[in-house]
Amino acid sequence: MWQKLSLRARLNTLLALVLMLGMVINIARLVLEAAPRVQAEDQSVVRLAREFIDTLVAGLNEAPDPEARLVRMVDDLNRLRHVSIVRELEGGGETSTAKAVAPARIGTDGAPAPPAWFVKLIHPEQTTLRVPVSVNGKSLGALVIASHPTDEMTEIWDGIVTQIEVGSAIAAILFLITMTVVSRALAPIQKLADAMAGIEAGHYQTRVAPAGSPELAAICERLNHLAAALGTAVEDKRRLAERVVSLQDVERKEIARELHDEFGPFLFALRAHASALQRIAGGAAPDIAALQTHGNAMLAQANELQGLNRRVLERLRPAGLTELGLREALGALTRLWREAHPDVVIEMAIGPSLGTTSETVELTIYRVVQEALTNVFRHAGATRVVVSIVPTINSDHDAVAVCVQDNGAGLPADHRLGLGLTGMRERVLALGGTMAVTSTPQGVTVEANIPSGAPQVLAHSAALSSRPGMTRE
Repeated sequence: MWQKLSLRARLNTLLALVLMLGMVINIARLVLEAAPRVQAEDQSVVRLAREFIDTLVAGLNEAPDPEARLVRMVDDLNRLRHVSIVRELEGGGETSTAKAVAPARIGTDGAPAPPAWFVKLIHPEQTTLRVPVSVNGKSLGALVIASHPTDEMTEIWDGIVTQIEVGSAIAAILFLITMTVVSRALAPIQKLADAMAGIEAGHYQTRVAPAGSPELAAICERLNHLAAALGTAVEDKRRLAERVVSLQDVERKEIARELHDEFGPFLFALRAHASALQRIAGGAAPDIAALQTHGNAMLAQANELQGLNRRVLERLRPAGLTELGLREALGALTRLWREAHPDVVIEMAIGPSLGTTSETVELTIYRVVQEALTNVFRHAGATRVVVSIVPTINSDHDAVAVCVQDNGAGLPADHRLGLGLTGMRERVLALGGTMAVTSTPQGVTVEANIPSGAPQVLAHSAALSSRPGMTRE
């Protein structure tokens, strides 16, 4: 039941319970204090009445008619509240004493009598006190003082009823005021819920005006930033998908150009030499020298084709990456650059264990290092390059950190990333990683963080952007 209540309903319910609890505690305090209060009041009233009677009785000695004066005095004393005073005649015995003690009165000043359970709860006892009256040595009987606890109980009960009425009115007003304040304070929550529903439906342009308490206003601002970030991410994903499709077309054109411009002439020449060989061999006296010439030419062209085939395969897939592994493939890559540029120091540091990495992740690491080294030797003018590949542990997944740092001249202030680094970044992003290029006067640093367990989503298509033939600056 409680779990199904809204936050507004929960706050209002808690407030109502607190107000009711406060009222109940206050009323319980009054009820618990009623009995001691009645007892103390009875004793105080009887004591004061005794002192007052003693003073009046002392004045009877000077009265010309003490009997008449005593009767009038008793009539006047019966007007007192919370106590009754009657005269007990000399020799009245038990019956006269019983009549002298007036019964307890119910209610005072027309106030309603307290309920029976309240009287029973307090269980007051009537206090009586007998004061002998003697004038000039002559006994005139006695005055019997009887307390009336019902009067005090009636006042206490009337106070409790008033407390309930006034307290209920105040509690109701406080509840209404607080409920209004809570409703207005929680109004932004409904706007947040509506905005979240809109974002869930794909309306990333949804925004919420910051309102309410500082905490809710901060949540509104964060939700707006989240919607903007999601919109940007979705737009980047759309552009990435468009680029993947375009790269597929570019890849087909590249392969067609390679086959037409590179393989075509060699195949045509081989066909021409093969036709010449057939023609010469079909003659009556074959020219051995001509046969050798055409054969040697065909062998040379076949060797060229084989080398061209290796270069094309290298562009599509690094040689030895599958057979020898990432470590050996990178070692071969750095050896080639060292042989081509012996004046540049290349330092390679690979962690002893990169964890479980997929084939796509290894290819991405290789291409990032390859592209970064290509840019260093083409543009940086560096004398030292440091390549670092180590495993890292992020908050939600394991990853491989790739860093290529040179001591070259750095990038110009107005430099824009070329197709190579742009393709690398898109490839890393497609695998759920991050990539950054930082330039200082002391050199350029390329850093990539690639999840080691990255899914294969868009991996093949994204790989097209990492081909060396398509990564020229």
